[in-house]
Amino acid sequence: MKISFPYETKPSSIFGIIKRPVAKVSFWSKKFNRYLEYLMIVDTGADYTLFPFSAAEELGINPRKNCQPFKTAGIGGEEIVYLLRKAKMKIGNWRGSIPIGFLAREDIPPLLGRESCLNNLEVCLFRFNTILATLR
Repeated sequence: MKISFPYETKPSSIFGIIKRPVAKVSFWSKKFNRYLEYLMIVDTGADYTLFPFSAAEELGINPRKNCQPFKTAGIGGEEIVYLLRKAKMKIGNWRGSIPIGFLAREDIPPLLGRESCLNNLEVCLFRFNTILATLR
């Protein structure tokens, strides 16, 4: 599998316009009994995939019952993340079961991280395109 996504263009108060590497990723929703598609920032610096808290409801996950809470630290300080060890997902025809976290806030975009996902794909960020391919 080899799939390409154009960068997302967004306004920036610092740079005027920025372009971000993104991918369309589908996650299985127990609530709707089908895959839901998310436009996610491809974040090779993220250890695992991360969503805002509201995505848990869309996916039919109760973070306080189905996930392990833990503290994490980053540029914004300490936060509580609710980690689900395995979530069914797909990118194009590639499928996986990956850990996903839900940050106890809403002001973050969905981030596609390395653990069990980007670590299993070739990632190329080139000429404002995100190219993902299965490893040979």
